[in-house]
Amino acid sequence: MNAIKETNFKFAGQTDFYRGKVRDVYHFADKLVVVASDRISAFDVVLPKAIPYKGQVLNQIAYKNLEATKDIVPNWVSNSPDPNVTIGLKCEPFKVEMVIRGYLAGHAAREYALGKRIICGVNLPEGLKENDKLPSPIITPTTKADAGHDEDISREEILKQGIVSEADYIQLEKYTQALFAKGTAMVAAQGLILVDTKYEFGKLNGKIYLIDEIHTPDSSRYFYSEGYQERQDKGEKQKQLSKEFVRQWLIENGFQGKEGQTIPEMTEAIVNSITDRYIELYEKVTGEKFTKAENTNIVERIEKNVIAFL
Repeated sequence: MNAIKETNFKFAGQTDFYRGKVRDVYHFADKLVVVASDRISAFDVVLPKAIPYKGQVLNQIAYKNLEATKDIVPNWVSNSPDPNVTIGLKCEPFKVEMVIRGYLAGHAAREYALGKRIICGVNLPEGLKENDKLPSPIITPTTKADAGHDEDISREEILKQGIVSEADYIQLEKYTQALFAKGTAMVAAQGLILVDTKYEFGKLNGKIYLIDEIHTPDSSRYFYSEGYQERQDKGEKQKQLSKEFVRQWLIENGFQGKEGQTIPEMTEAIVNSITDRYIELYEKVTGEKFTKAENTNIVERIEKNVIAFL
């Protein structure tokens, strides 16, 4: 199995380095080189084995969606010189994530089930069931935590605390609604429903840019359109397209990221099955055939392609 667990490049002109759960980020004076590794995380834990082609899947879905939405909002991307790499502008991130929901699912559904009818300052009607379509998409922002978990926050609180100026926040809301509408239309053509997602924005020289990945299975939730209404009417679970299957495998094997629990053995069969599912995700979301990149020496390939671009 050839997969990238981590990279440790030392590029000419590099000023800093940051390793996230999945991405290795190389800082330069005016740009970022972002390498999508094959690491996989669940329950806030990075699992011990990397998943071949996962990084390529995420990087290429994000790149395609950023290209398809740059008429709506300028984004940070300047190039993708390698299937696992995106290079772009170094923006100052806003300290909020713009989460937008078209359906009552996930965190919002759990809050609703606890009796809450106001989420992030947004009023929700009575009588909704989990996974019901909302009357119209709602924005439920979260703070971007430097450490620990992100927290729900309302528009009013963001403005009151001066986290984002009112003029900028109004623009972020407009961009978020427009991006969600475009994403919804794009995946509807593939027989999918974009349930909820998040967008991150930054600023450079007074201009707002869309940053990070968009509409990937790691940042978005998808339902299959076919049979959606029948499943809702019968009170059945929706058929999802996300990395939920990895969480389910871990739960079935006694792991939910809690203290004292052991990550189950990731056999070659399990790793290969996760690769297959990610490739299926790519083809379903983009409507295109996935082409596996050459992977006999991925780290060498990435370094060579990045240096050639720099």
